Amino acid sequence: MYAEIVFPIPHKGGFTYEIPRHLLGEAVFGKRAIVPFGKRTLSGYIVRTFDSPDSPPEFTIKQIHDILDEFPLFDEDGFRFYQWLGDFYLGSLGEALRHADPYGTGVESVKTIIAEKSVCAQMLEEETRKSGSRFKILEYLSTHATVSLKHLQKKTGVKNINSTLRKLEAVGALTVISDMSSPKVREKTALFVRLAIPLETLYEMLPEIEKRSPGRVRFLLALASGKQPVYPIQAMIRTTGISLAAIRALEAKGVVEVTRSRIERKTTHFYTEDEKEIILSDKQKEVVDAILPSVESGIFKVFLLHGVTGSGKTQVYIELAEQTLAAGKSVLILVPEISLTPQMTARLTNAFQDQVAVLHSRVAGGERLDAWHNIAAGNIQVVTGARSALFAPLQNIGLIVIDEEHDSSYKQSELSPRYHAREAAIMKAKIEGCPVLLGSATPSVESMFNAVSGKYELLTLPERIDNATLPDITIVDVSKGENEVKQEGLFSKILIDKIRDRLKKKEGIILLQNRRGFSTQLFCQSCSTVEQCTNCTVSLVYHLNDTLLRCHYCGYTKPVPRICNTCGSKHLIHLGAGTQKVEDEIEILFPGAVVKRIDSDTMDKKGLLSSILLGFRNGDVDILVGTQIVAKGLDFARVTLVGVVSAETSLWLPDYRANERTFQLLTQVAGRAGRSSIKGEVIIQTLNPDHIVLRDVVAGDYQAFYNNEIESREGRGYPPYTHLCLAEVKHEHEEKAREGLTEFYLEMLKHKSIVYSTPPTAAVIRKIKNEYRYQMLMRSWRKNDPAGNGLRKAIEESYTRFRETGKHKDIRIVFDINPQSVV
Repeated sequence: MYAEIVFPIPHKGGFTYEIPRHLLGEAVFGKRAIVPFGKRTLSGYIVRTFDSPDSPPEFTIKQIHDILDEFPLFDEDGFRFYQWLGDFYLGSLGEALRHADPYGTGVESVKTIIAEKSVCAQMLEEETRKSGSRFKILEYLSTHATVSLKHLQKKTGVKNINSTLRKLEAVGALTVISDMSSPKVREKTALFVRLAIPLETLYEMLPEIEKRSPGRVRFLLALASGKQPVYPIQAMIRTTGISLAAIRALEAKGVVEVTRSRIERKTTHFYTEDEKEIILSDKQKEVVDAILPSVESGIFKVFLLHGVTGSGKTQVYIELAEQTLAAGKSVLILVPEISLTPQMTARLTNAFQDQVAVLHSRVAGGERLDAWHNIAAGNIQVVTGARSALFAPLQNIGLIVIDEEHDSSYKQSELSPRYHAREAAIMKAKIEGCPVLLGSATPSVESMFNAVSGKYELLTLPERIDNATLPDITIVDVSKGENEVKQEGLFSKILIDKIRDRLKKKEGIILLQNRRGFSTQLFCQSCSTVEQCTNCTVSLVYHLNDTLLRCHYCGYTKPVPRICNTCGSKHLIHLGAGTQKVEDEIEILFPGAVVKRIDSDTMDKKGLLSSILLGFRNGDVDILVGTQIVAKGLDFARVTLVGVVSAETSLWLPDYRANERTFQLLTQVAGRAGRSSIKGEVIIQTLNPDHIVLRDVVAGDYQAFYNNEIESREGRGYPPYTHLCLAEVKHEHEEKAREGLTEFYLEMLKHKSIVYSTPPTAAVIRKIKNEYRYQMLMRSWRKNDPAGNGLRKAIEESYTRFRETGKHKDIRIVFDINPQSVV
């Protein structure tokens, strides 16, 4: 028997391996196998088993070493979904199947280099080419005796390292050792003990045991109490004082039985809410009634729920989930960011208790693995989390909900395949045979277009619940003179007065500044130099807490210089403002207020976000300062004031989605105010008060925004009227990056009857992590290419020809289908 195995690498095809006789029952479709792959050992996915190869092999077929899984990670429907995921986003099947892995359980071979430092040092002195790969490797190994291959590549910057290592190993400068890596996460197990003899027999033995060891009697009587079937040994040792050796002695005599069992690690939810009896409004009931027939009959259909902020969309999700579970089916609810999970999780847990699992990157590895196993075993019926929760092994899905469906966080932009969770969820629902509910107060232009054209069914919640009304929004023009606005630092007088008023009333305040750090630039007034990252073409951001300049793209840091590195001037000033500066100035203006900051810099500590939100809800925190995280999903009745420090952070980006993102961000953050009977108020500070997007935000007019945006998109040839793909090349040599992408562009011109391709240009941020970036945009019109198949086919054919030329072997082109940004 043979198996076709695919690997999580950018290779489209599979590889044939022989199944050894002792693994015939284990090596089945859907499991991972450990196999030799070149000079490495990898785990790959079995996608087919068969009796013999289609044609006689020209080489010796290698055997599978072992099987990694107890049961398959995917079934036929799941396999179809992962096939689509790889094909649609121009990735490989193996790269798509990587998402099916239980977290942290993959294995692969790792190489360790053991260096003879003295030999390396001598060879280093004799080396004539001081800038070559060999010199860099010898230089590092002359001072480091042991290093992993990956670490050596990172420290030396040499990617194609194996050939040089083989030559150095041949002359005795080093030894390369190969070994298998251990899984990052393992099942947690513990020893348990139970009584192995009848109670009557035990009672007969107790007098004799008591003479020898009274401590054992306490232990045995505790087991005999029968309060639970088995007892954790460590707990019994603590409570009865017995030793492990004594328990083993009783086991040897057959008095007790010791077993090792898996312990489930459950996620601790720090944020909680009191249960409330909520009665749905008539509008909410209409939405539920419209969706429920598709749930019960198992019919695929996409619904777009356009509900204003505070209209009770979450309660609609919970009601539908209850009905879905009552029908014997499971529910998947996606949220765009981790920041939304505390409140969503608390409400789902109140409704469904231990039937809920939470999956996202901040959940500890062991907890994620145990949750995965519980979901796969059918013990969990409701899964919520960020985009990775889409790949949970839920069975018999009856409903998929995408909350805040407009959010760009649903796009995977770093690893192939670069999928969009909304698009992928819709395809998953189509394969599973269930409805999808997309919810948002500010639907994406594409989703609303699909609703208007009849592809999706549009449902609305036009009013807030609980007699709440939408907040009043005021635009403050901070470009005016000081006498008119009277700014104090970052804040206009009107915003300061509003904050002071809310603090007196003990009402909640949220301040949005969509930039991290203290200042965004360190600027020399003498020569106009801005401190730049050495690895990226971006300015360094000053972080107040650790008094460092930091790059938000590569993580590079440096101390804050006292003089300009270019001209030696002492006249250095901080320009631009981030959340740290907002926090700092607010604490100076209102020294008695309790201020907490929420951004990615403060969310590293487990449970910190939940504790801040609890404090804010209970009134222990007065003011929340944050990036866009504070604009998403926070539902607190005590918030009556929202201040936007600068509305321009996303408005002036050179991106076709800039207007859309600005409208969504400002509308969403404004929606945090006035979610009770107390009227809310929003102050938006801007340098451009007459911008059409800001006018639509003030009016709360989504329809006007949509009409303007859809007309603009059609005229400029952007989605939803076209399919887009962004191609990008990164290389340490700028000329190679440009030449490689230009060669591909020339290949794409052969498909100009279907696809319009723009010539390659340097990216807006030209260099990141010491690699130069060149991009080109390709598009096809939906009226000629409805599903985008023509665009993908043209790209695949062009890339195949590009590879066949062999001119740019060290160039890899990354393709992003339907990119969320073209910057």
